[in-house]
Amino acid sequence: MNNLVDRFLHYTSFDTQSDENSVTFPSTEKQLALAHELDEELQSLGLTDSSVDPNGYVTATLPANCESPETVPVIAFLAHMDTSPDASGMGVKPRIVTAYDGGDISINADKNIVLSPTAFPDMLLHKGEDFIVADGTTLLGADDKAGIAEIMTAVEYLLAHPEVKHGAVKIGFTPDEEVGQGVGRFDVAKFDAKYAYTLDGDELGSLEYENFNAASVEFEIAGKSIHPGAAKGIMKNAALIAAELTTLFPSDETPRSTEKYEGFFHLTSIHGVCEKAEAKYIVRDHDKHHFEQRKSMVHAICDFLNAKYGEDTVTVHVRDSYYNMREVIEQNMLLIDIARGVMEKLGIAPLVKPVRGGTDGARLSHMGLPCPNLFTGGRNYHGPLEYVVIQSMEKAVQVIVGIAEAFASRSSTAP
Repeated sequence: MNNLVDRFLHYTSFDTQSDENSVTFPSTEKQLALAHELDEELQSLGLTDSSVDPNGYVTATLPANCESPETVPVIAFLAHMDTSPDASGMGVKPRIVTAYDGGDISINADKNIVLSPTAFPDMLLHKGEDFIVADGTTLLGADDKAGIAEIMTAVEYLLAHPEVKHGAVKIGFTPDEEVGQGVGRFDVAKFDAKYAYTLDGDELGSLEYENFNAASVEFEIAGKSIHPGAAKGIMKNAALIAAELTTLFPSDETPRSTEKYEGFFHLTSIHGVCEKAEAKYIVRDHDKHHFEQRKSMVHAICDFLNAKYGEDTVTVHVRDSYYNMREVIEQNMLLIDIARGVMEKLGIAPLVKPVRGGTDGARLSHMGLPCPNLFTGGRNYHGPLEYVVIQSMEKAVQVIVGIAEAFASRSSTAP
């Protein structure tokens, strides 16, 4: 485990922020710098088939070392390289806080930025353990560089401990997960794994195989501008129509007002002038039927405003992003049973909970590679108060190793 923290700290030095407005893939070229670094590291560990493809996907294979490897399903572990567009990933200044005492952590004294259990009570679950934080001006990047470091360290451990028997293990690192494009071009057939896990969760013990159905929504509003002194009956103020549009969505179905299995409409941006305006939303729901109802409401709001202000005043574009992986994983519960068993053996209480978001694993599951999500130990993702607990990272490495061993053990004892 000695290299785990050093790896993570090194990876945070790479600015890999993705860009939701980009038309390229990957959305930012700077992600490729980390991709090539990881490829070199995998090859230096001995995974000679490691490569970076033209889309920025890093893939490699840890060969099987067990008897009758053909009887062991090929499994994979994946993590994403990009960090969220929501906060800067440039110039990250990570710092280790040893033996957390349960109080506030000052992460930037000059700016009076504090990480406090008053705001984040889950910090108290880790009293006496070691945190890694940033300085409050950038995110840390534990989402998902902690997952990358954990997978790399598990590979290193398995190579150094041939007494731990395992089948073939595939490794994958992907770009652009944070902008919903992560595995859109991933070649599942070529990857050739039967089962997979993403390392992209948070709290110790998290084991997730349900996630939102997701769509993005973009309203375009065409106004009519004229001198306000002569505007009666003529002007259509697109900015005002955009403001009215926001009032037509249920006020209690926003991220601030929902939890667990409750879906929402989330306004991500709005801007405009009299002549034209734009409003962007994301739509989320775990239930497929409710998800379709939410999208129907989006179209109904568009129709209502066009009936009120004139045809073609408002145009809406709705694009599905990903779907709930549950319907796929429920047909492959071996993945959950093995992960749960490994955690319990390690003294980790499994926290089976729905993801209030999405992962690469959700899309991979619907592409033919069943892929639930495991914890990394990070918290407060997508913002400058992000942190990760070192002991939880170490447990994640142990879970990866345990899962690889458990699949081989199960096959060797099967009738």
